[in-house]
Amino acid sequence: MGRARVRGLAQCIACEIHPLNNLRVLQYLERDLKLDEATKADWYRHWITLGFTALEAMLADNPHTGAFCHGDTPGLADCCLIPQIANSRRFDTPLDAFPTIRRIEAACLALDAFAKAAPQVQPDAV
Repeated sequence: MGRARVRGLAQCIACEIHPLNNLRVLQYLERDLKLDEATKADWYRHWITLGFTALEAMLADNPHTGAFCHGDTPGLADCCLIPQIANSRRFDTPLDAFPTIRRIEAACLALDAFAKAAPQVQPDAV
């Protein structure tokens, strides 16, 4: 049951949130649909907020949510979540409505592996 829950959480992020907000889609909005930066950012914030609202409901007050998405050891769902939070911050998405997600982010970023994987510390970071 635990593995199924983790896969469900990861799939919520990887299949519902990420595809709408990946670089290829954002470039299409700008290049082909000619959306200006502000409109593109609004589009992004709309979809990340819907996805995080669903995810927060899955995580909050669930007895299997621990320090991380499932329990007290980071796993697949956390590895999917952290990049989406980083992207949401890049687009100034308000995260106040997602206390569980923010708490899990803090737990992840306190770990060296997550901190070293952060986009802003990569050699190609702009």
